[in-house]
Amino acid sequence: MRGDPLPYVKRLAEFMGYGFTEEEEEGGVVERVVKLCSFETLKNLEANKGEKDREDRPAVYANSAYFRKGKVGDWENYLTPEMVARIDGLMEEKFRGTGFLASSP
Repeated sequence: MRGDPLPYVKRLAEFMGYGFTEEEEEGGVVERVVKLCSFETLKNLEANKGEKDREDRPAVYANSAYFRKGKVGDWENYLTPEMVARIDGLMEEKFRGTGFLASSP
């Protein structure tokens, strides 16, 4: 998914009942959605800035609690095997039959 997110974004939009029109696809809307949802864009939004970056009010949690490195697999450094098993079980339960599990495009 990280290597080629476009087909996943299109499938997710279809799944949610808001598929892209041919005109939107040709106009680059899917690519813009991917860019707007990128790690770099999200971590730099004002609402997601950490305590040191915001002077108007202190943050409850540091930005690093939500946005670490943006590296695939980095979760292994933060989640216990029990947490992983619980997440895997929930994902299987909630997404079974949707085509959104594992590496299915």
